[in-house]
Amino acid sequence: MTPPTQPPGGPSTNGSRLDVTVRVVGTGLLGASLGLALTANGLDVALADASPSQLHLAIDYGAGRAAADDDDPDLIVVAVPPDVVADVVAMELARYPRAVVTDVASVKTAPYLDLKARGLDLSLYIGSHPMAGRERGGAISARADLFAGRPWVICRDKWTPRHALAVIEDLALDVGATPIEMTPDQHDEAVGLVSHVPQLVSSLLAARLVDAPDAALRLTGQGLRDTVRIASSAPELWVQILGANSAPVAEVLTSLRSDLDAIITALHNPDAVGARRRIADSIAAGNVGVARLPGKHGQDRRFAQIVVMVDDTPGQLGRLLTELGEINVNMEDLRLEHSPGTAVGLAEISVLPEVKQRTIDDLEVRGWRIASV
Repeated sequence: MTPPTQPPGGPSTNGSRLDVTVRVVGTGLLGASLGLALTANGLDVALADASPSQLHLAIDYGAGRAAADDDDPDLIVVAVPPDVVADVVAMELARYPRAVVTDVASVKTAPYLDLKARGLDLSLYIGSHPMAGRERGGAISARADLFAGRPWVICRDKWTPRHALAVIEDLALDVGATPIEMTPDQHDEAVGLVSHVPQLVSSLLAARLVDAPDAALRLTGQGLRDTVRIASSAPELWVQILGANSAPVAEVLTSLRSDLDAIITALHNPDAVGARRRIADSIAAGNVGVARLPGKHGQDRRFAQIVVMVDDTPGQLGRLLTELGEINVNMEDLRLEHSPGTAVGLAEISVLPEVKQRTIDDLEVRGWRIASV
C-alpha cells in the first residue's frame, strides 16, 4: 500500500489548479457537467460510458473526447448509478493503478464497505459527492456551472495520502464548488436528512395531486410548486439511492411520522386542550429550522423580501433587473410566481434588510408596483 510520493501533473498553465488528464466514466448529468466544466478550464477530458449514444451526445455537447485505449489518466471520476459504483471503481483502480480515483455517487458508505471487503488497495480511492443536480438527467441537461457555489463532500480515510486528497480538493475548487471533509457515515446521515427525505416528502405530496380535481389544481400557487419541485426526479435512480441509504432515511422518516401523528391528532380535535399549541409549536419549529439554512455564499444571514408586480409582457423582467443595478441594489435571490391566465407576475426579490426601504422607494419612483409581503 505504498502510494506514489509525488502528485500527478505540475503547475497549471491554464488558470486551473489541476493540470492533469481526467477520465470521466459515466456521461449522465454529473459526468457530462463535470466534463463541460473541466474542458472549459483547458483540461484534457476523456469520456467513457457503457452507452455509446449517451457518450456521443456528451461529446457533441463539448464535455470532452472519447477515451482511447492508450490513455494514461491522472484522475478518474466515476459518475455511474449507485448500484454499480463499487464494480466500476474496482475496474478503474485495476486498469489505472497510478491514478487517483473518486466517485460522485450520492451514497458513500455502501460502496466504500463493498470495495474494502474485496481487499483492494484503496489508498488512491477517495469517495466524494458534489451536492448538485437538476430534476432532469442526462447529458442534454448538463451545465458547466452546475457545481458553482455548491458543497462538494470528500470522504477520506486515515490511509489517504495528502497528494491524492489535494487532487480531489482541487477538482472541487476548479469547478467552483466548496470542499467539505466528512466520513462516509457522516455524509450518509447528513444527505439522508437534507436530500433523501426531502425527495420522498416532495414525491408523496405530489402524488396527492394525481386524483385532485382540476378546479383545485387551478388554484396552485408558488408554495405548492416550491414543495413539489423535485418530485420530477427519476424513480429508478432513487430506488437505488434510498436502498443504499435506507437506515438514515428511515430514522428521519420515523421521527417525521411521530410529528405527523401529533398534528393529525390535533387537527381531529382542534378545540382540545393543547391542540392549537401543538400546531403553533410545529410551525414555529419550522421557522427556527429554516432560519438555520445557510444563505448566499454559505452565510447564515437572513434577507428581506420585496415582491414586485411585473406585467406579463416581453422585456419587463429584464427592465426590473437593469433598474435594480441602476439604483445600486444587489439582488441576493429571486423567485418568480405567475399563475396561468393572469396578466401580472410576482417577482420576489431578496435584499439586505438595511436597503429594503430605499429599494422600495426607488422602484416606486420608477413606476413599479410593490405588493405586500
